[in-house]
Amino acid sequence: MSVKPLEHDRRYGELDQVMRAYLGQPADDTPERRSHALDAYLRHAWHARPAAIAEAERQLREYSRNPPGRIRHGLGEFYAIPDIGMPQSEIGGWLMVLADHLKRSIEAGDVPEPSSPQTHWEWRARFPETAQLLGGWFSQDIVDEFPGHDAAVDDYAATTHPQLVARLVGKLNELLALPLDEGDYALAAAELGMEVGPPEPFSYGAWFQSLATTLSAH
Repeated sequence: MSVKPLEHDRRYGELDQVMRAYLGQPADDTPERRSHALDAYLRHAWHARPAAIAEAERQLREYSRNPPGRIRHGLGEFYAIPDIGMPQSEIGGWLMVLADHLKRSIEAGDVPEPSSPQTHWEWRARFPETAQLLGGWFSQDIVDEFPGHDAAVDDYAATTHPQLVARLVGKLNELLALPLDEGDYALAAAELGMEVGPPEPFSYGAWFQSLATTLSAH
């Protein structure tokens, strides 16, 4: 029997967010230096959910002090730390290092400098609505589902709640306000799940701008 959703969120919800930030990233934190993954988590959390950082610090310490034992393993009622390329015997100490960094960030106001997203997790965490559109409507299957990009955009707008569409427009404008060049826009599109190029004659950046304008009209 797995952990029920409410219990999972209370005990592991923010721990899980921190761990997800490490997927595809080295867990190379030291007591003196944060990893790029932890910087990405803190940069997003300070911007979007600052109160979550203290909860993450608490959950990390609790898990490190009380890792799941044999009984909880047998019942399946535990959170499994994803494979981060670290021996199991070292994970508890590493979690404590992360907790210390989070505590220091709160107490000293040690906040990562604002920047464009630097990891796959950070792109998805910062622009979830954009990832929903690009990954859901602009995968390689678009050629089988829609006659073109405009039809896919129309379908998204017709099947999505207007408040979510408005939120997406805001996120597209936030994306366009970042100091990105055309290569960065192409990277953003890939990180957010887009598997096809923009329609002719648009560049990625120009298409994002056109997309925001079109959805605003909806």
